[in-house]
Amino acid sequence: MEFTLFTTQAGLYFLVKYIHFLAGVTWIGLLYYLNFVQGPFFAETDAETKKNATQKLLPRVLWWFRWGAMFTFLSGITMIALALGPLGYPHNSQWVVVILVGAVFGTIMWANVWFVIWPNQKVVIAKAKGETTVDPAPNANRAFVASRTNVLLSIPMLFAMGAARNLPLAYSPDGLRVFLGIIALIALLIEVNALVADQNGPTIKPIKTIKGVITSGVILALLTYILMEVLLTVKAA
Repeated sequence: MEFTLFTTQAGLYFLVKYIHFLAGVTWIGLLYYLNFVQGPFFAETDAETKKNATQKLLPRVLWWFRWGAMFTFLSGITMIALALGPLGYPHNSQWVVVILVGAVFGTIMWANVWFVIWPNQKVVIAKAKGETTVDPAPNANRAFVASRTNVLLSIPMLFAMGAARNLPLAYSPDGLRVFLGIIALIALLIEVNALVADQNGPTIKPIKTIKGVITSGVILALLTYILMEVLLTVKAA
């Protein structure tokens, strides 16, 4: 009796995909918890409760948060490598082109977790524990902006992941370079803003509130869909 899951390339791909889903649910679930639940609670609670939660709760949340991001990223890269390599997916197929949109947004989000949010939150936690005298306000500001940016990007990222295989496009690869170029430019502009803007600045205002970031994310997902329809269904003359 053969055990297909471990003896075929397709079985290996499924296993990696399962890990990707499991890690992704953990990561994105905690991203939404931090932004939609914990953040508003911290803003409303008393200073002592916030200090205790920052000391004892936040490190636990961020441990699962950052490792969820890491395993999602690594399994996602592995999935794409398997698809393009042993499984032989055409490089210009709809799945590959659209999944790359999710990969671009997801990679930026992963980088924000490990190189922006976590380093800055470590300073905030250290201050709450009395391990440093550094003012954590700038670090809290940068972590907030990066976290809100990740919420913004998560909505079109999830759309692209679902659309890669399930959206019925009259797909044509002729416009894929323009499409991917525009997506890359949008992602770059959003990330530059995440790295330099202040949370009270005009470019952060659309995503500062929960309602604002959800609305902005849906608009970005809609823009992504429109670009797909316009650029990925047009055949060259």
